[in-house]
Amino acid sequence: MATTSNTQDFPFKGLKPVSVWKHFAALCAIPRPSKHEGPVRDYLQQWATGQGLENIIDKGGNLVIRKPATPGRENVPGVILQAHLDMVCQKNDSVTHDFFHDPIHATVRDNLVLAENTTLGADDGIGVALILAALEDRSLTHGPLEALLTVDEEEGMGGASTLETGVLKGKILLNLDSETWGDFCLGCAGGMDISVRHAGHAEAFPGGWQAVQIDVTGLRGGHSGINIHEGRGNAIKILTRILNSLENRFPLCLSGFTGGTARNALPREASSVIGIQPQSMASLNGLLQQWQSLIRKELAGVDENVRISWTPVTTDRILSSADQRLWLRSLHAAPHGVWRMSVSAPASPETSSNLGTVDLQPDRGACTFMVRSTIDSACNALADEIASLFSLSGLPVKKENAYPGWTPDPASPLLSLCRKIYRQEFGSEPFTHVIHAGLECGILKSKYPDLDVISFGPTIHSPHAPGEAVEIDTVEKSWQLLKALLSAVE
Repeated sequence: MATTSNTQDFPFKGLKPVSVWKHFAALCAIPRPSKHEGPVRDYLQQWATGQGLENIIDKGGNLVIRKPATPGRENVPGVILQAHLDMVCQKNDSVTHDFFHDPIHATVRDNLVLAENTTLGADDGIGVALILAALEDRSLTHGPLEALLTVDEEEGMGGASTLETGVLKGKILLNLDSETWGDFCLGCAGGMDISVRHAGHAEAFPGGWQAVQIDVTGLRGGHSGINIHEGRGNAIKILTRILNSLENRFPLCLSGFTGGTARNALPREASSVIGIQPQSMASLNGLLQQWQSLIRKELAGVDENVRISWTPVTTDRILSSADQRLWLRSLHAAPHGVWRMSVSAPASPETSSNLGTVDLQPDRGACTFMVRSTIDSACNALADEIASLFSLSGLPVKKENAYPGWTPDPASPLLSLCRKIYRQEFGSEPFTHVIHAGLECGILKSKYPDLDVISFGPTIHSPHAPGEAVEIDTVEKSWQLLKALLSAVE
């Protein structure tokens, strides 16, 4: 069984708060990839039992630990402390690391605890460590406490999705999975996947025509929620726009079109193989240069490094003219980007769509979208618009994997309390934000609609990437805030 690691492997000696870093060191010693949280959950359940704390594992594999109220505080609203057990497992190609068996090797450097060649797991191991420290500390004043430690957050929020109603008793939920200290999260987007698939009818490549591959590259890409409002380029939309324009200039046939890597990532690159008549070759290069200049101007200051290039290739099959028209017109008209900005959080998107992938071949075609919104009905409305567009073209549409958003409540009593305590403890005003991405809070609030919810935590750099780091001083501040909040709940 894992225990707190020695200071050579986990050099946290001298870091405060001692209890939080002790628990984080123990977590670093236990592999915990998504869907493989059994060992860390077993360790924590044994720890809770040793502390004399009631604990259960629910049907979804989540661990719930309960701590009685401080005497005299039994009638105070119960608080749920929530974090997830799993971590993203990424490493540099230059190192050997088995995330299923090897501990995480952490280093202290200035004000950071980091893993140099792997992810650190501060997302959300630090949140778990803060919760364990609160459960362990007998000097704290608080009402009834529950810890909800979920599984499989990083690969679909499966633990939160399977949590049953009636398991939790508390009225307030403090989610400890935010990554910018001093900035309370008040809401998050829900989401839905949309996929379009179509069996096509391949035709032979026309005799005497020239095949050409057109590539759109050099875009920044990014997260389809967090970066969607920044105006970054979408390689699929750019290439679709170019192909529709070329089709209006001279005869063109389509042999293939691929772009994007995931429904939830902004497409950085796209490529298409087309066929044109020899007499059109002379104008192709000039037209593509004009398009590159135009797109660079449109994306100036955001994605001006976009490149549009072409290369002669060979191919023997093409999409039918009917399929080509269906796909190029539908993709051209398909909505991408911010649909509506938030009224309650004006700097944040409320609803958006991302055209994330396309794969058109002579005999088949597919594309995927991800729709997000802090308002579930708006998410459904935009998804229906996309589905209607493709349905008009006769292309079958599938909507799936929906999960709810967390609509911000500016009048939340918990938000008022958090602002008050933050001012008292740190002498300044906190920031607030709504994240245009999925958090477990949205799912949990859909199951427990009367919960008052907020999310906060220490500053984490490069989560999900090798070199992930957490700022040491913000861990101490997060602990200070957590203790003060627990004692202030009335």
